[in-house]
Amino acid sequence: MNTLIAQLRHRLVVSCQAYPGEPMRDPDTMRRVALAAVQGGAAGIRAQGLADIAAIRDAVDLPLIGLWKDGDDDVFITPTLDHALAVARAGAHIVALDGTTRPRPDGRSLTETVAALHEQTGAMVMADCSTLDEGIAAAAAGADLVGTTLAGYTSYTSKQPGPDLDLVAQLATAIDVPVIAEGRIHTPAQAAQALRAGAWAVVVGTAITHPTTITGWFASAIADAR
Repeated sequence: MNTLIAQLRHRLVVSCQAYPGEPMRDPDTMRRVALAAVQGGAAGIRAQGLADIAAIRDAVDLPLIGLWKDGDDDVFITPTLDHALAVARAGAHIVALDGTTRPRPDGRSLTETVAALHEQTGAMVMADCSTLDEGIAAAAAGADLVGTTLAGYTSYTSKQPGPDLDLVAQLATAIDVPVIAEGRIHTPAQAAQALRAGAWAVVVGTAITHPTTITGWFASAIADAR
């Protein structure tokens, strides 16, 4: 077991991302958010964008999962090998990429992409999947980690209010690589449930690092109470 992956076992990874046009959409801001997450006990960081990845890698001495969201197609999480190589070279220890069976923009298969990334950079790969079959295929393709990140975010999966814990449990039983629970984990109780379901590690983003959404939750609740 790679020592970086071992560091994440039964621990929290905090996703530090802001959307384009938001006040926090700035690499130095995301660096500071990552440092705050580390002080709170995060064992790893997930970050989006080359500048953010580089800034966080310089500041944080923890496993760093990097990705690059690009394009308007269905496959937009580190969609091509070139994107994946750039993410690794920006400083990510683990490159997160679309792990679904949908066609990739550069025409490469997931297996080809993972193999080339391993060979050319030595970085590990986290495959963001949405179904059990995709997770099994991603593990067979050589992914070092399989995440439930896209469950509910593909046209053929249904979005639940909370995390897809059934998928976490199914993947943990079906594959030999670590399963990362990610997606709509909004409370500490849900994070603990994901771990009990068999997750190797738990990624939490919005509920920790996205104040716009968190504010909206409270504002909506107060509006309903009125």
